[in-house]
Amino acid sequence: MYRSHNCGELRASHNNTEVTLSGWVQGVRDKGFMIYIDLRDRYGITQLYFDEERTPKDIMEKAQKLGREFVIQVKGTVVERSSKNPNIPTGDIEVVVSELHILNSSLVPPFTIEDKTDGGDDVRMKYRYLDIRRNPVKNSLIFRHKVAQAVRNYLSNDGFIEIETPYLIKSTPEGARDFVVPSRMNEGQFYALPQSPQTFKQLLMVGGMDKYFQIVKCFRDEDLRADRQPEFTQIDCEMAFVEQEDILNTFEGLTRHLLKEINGVEIEKFPRMLYDDAMRLYGNDKPDIRFGMEFGELNEVAQHKDFGVFNSAELVVGIAVPGGNSYTRKEIDKLIDWVKRPQVGALGMVYCRCNEDGTFKSSVDKFYDQEDLAKWAEVTGAKPGDLICVLSGATNKVRAQLSALRMELAERLGLRKPNEFAPLWVMDFPLLEWDEDTERYHAMHHPFTSPKPGQLELLDTNPGEVKANAYDLVLNGNEIGGGSIRIHDKKTQAIMLKHLGFSEEDARAQFGFLMDAFEYGAPPHGGIAFGLDRLVAILGGQETIRDFIAFPKNNSGRDVMIDAPAPIDKQQLEELGLILGKKQ
Repeated sequence: MYRSHNCGELRASHNNTEVTLSGWVQGVRDKGFMIYIDLRDRYGITQLYFDEERTPKDIMEKAQKLGREFVIQVKGTVVERSSKNPNIPTGDIEVVVSELHILNSSLVPPFTIEDKTDGGDDVRMKYRYLDIRRNPVKNSLIFRHKVAQAVRNYLSNDGFIEIETPYLIKSTPEGARDFVVPSRMNEGQFYALPQSPQTFKQLLMVGGMDKYFQIVKCFRDEDLRADRQPEFTQIDCEMAFVEQEDILNTFEGLTRHLLKEINGVEIEKFPRMLYDDAMRLYGNDKPDIRFGMEFGELNEVAQHKDFGVFNSAELVVGIAVPGGNSYTRKEIDKLIDWVKRPQVGALGMVYCRCNEDGTFKSSVDKFYDQEDLAKWAEVTGAKPGDLICVLSGATNKVRAQLSALRMELAERLGLRKPNEFAPLWVMDFPLLEWDEDTERYHAMHHPFTSPKPGQLELLDTNPGEVKANAYDLVLNGNEIGGGSIRIHDKKTQAIMLKHLGFSEEDARAQFGFLMDAFEYGAPPHGGIAFGLDRLVAILGGQETIRDFIAFPKNNSGRDVMIDAPAPIDKQQLEELGLILGKKQ
């Protein structure tokens, strides 16, 4: 038996108990005639005590040779500490060691295994197995487990059945790039790794499994950033014989359950917002509504003077920054530089100070009088003491730019509080979006999303105006889930694929199996998929997902720990038919 107790469970009630502990050496304090060692495992830290009077000489000598991260086993007696440590649960006791066994020695770690480490991201990623020993990462992985278990329990209790779907599937042209896998047994042919189990869960609805879910790995070969990985995890769900309202109610319930179970927070309201309103008021389709700063469109009150920048703009739009009039000119100049960064792309920014006495001072006073600026304040909701920031340009671009500024200002003002939660449903997305490069429409969600009832005919006359029977669940400015009511009949699916540019032959080649299934009594169905990585990070009060993933990739899609991706040898390439060799 390597241990009778773990390193986090001994208390004063265990005094005089003989125990066996195993773990890693967190630290050694050698006082010469006595040695203190902090022994760590997943559950906590216990202080070990050695002294010349009570510890055998050979044990003392062995203890003096211990280094950080050595794996050891000790036997000894629990005693009350003379100098207690209130910062750890085991701080009232220590173990007087009578036996010591070195189970494994350790090199000096490349960074300190402590909550606040001296290791940078790159080195911690390379030695991720060491990083996991640190409390922040360890606790994040345990937290992820709790969230996943809470999801499974809730959905199982609500009648959902967890069903696995294949990882080796067929590549489809919609969405992001697929990761492809060559087939040795079918030379020249390839599997793809699923971007989602979309078609399989629809087939499960045809199969009569009317409440399905799985917590599943998905794969997308796309450019990465801090909150995106090439492999990610979805809580994938589908329901049959449902309308949109049924799905919204079900997954509001799941979200309420998680917030209460995991965070102890009770949420009553899940507001609903149209996609068009989200774009108009916040500049993006996943607005953070924990704070205000809604957009005010200023065309009518700003384009009647001789200021050419505004007059030539498709949209003039501003936000009121609470208390922003206190900013110095230097601070405002830095804001202007911030929006001119390539990542944001604005050409500049106009501002207007709202003075406490009700007067205004703007950077364009030459063109606008006090009455004009008062209208700006009215439209943006600015109050005395605020600052109005105004951008102008092409509608979609300027909305994205002002949205980025809004989020940056909220961060600086401390308005994005991680312990506050504000869910929001965003509804009625466009069914299609125009792609300038390919000069055709693409599905905004996926090709199986149904249009809103009564709008199918618009596909022939005005496809850009068709709304999808789709919905996203937003939490604190992040999309945590998205879904739709699906197309469930062959005729409608064929019309949709036609408008996405598929010929009948292409549609048959890509999706014939699904369209065939629709011939055999497909029920009305719909679903949603939550991004588990993102959901866990938000519930854990974090902005990035990396520490909630055991072995993440870096921003180049590499696993620097195992050095992947990597070349494969010539023989493997020949076997797969990827280079000329024996198979040819």
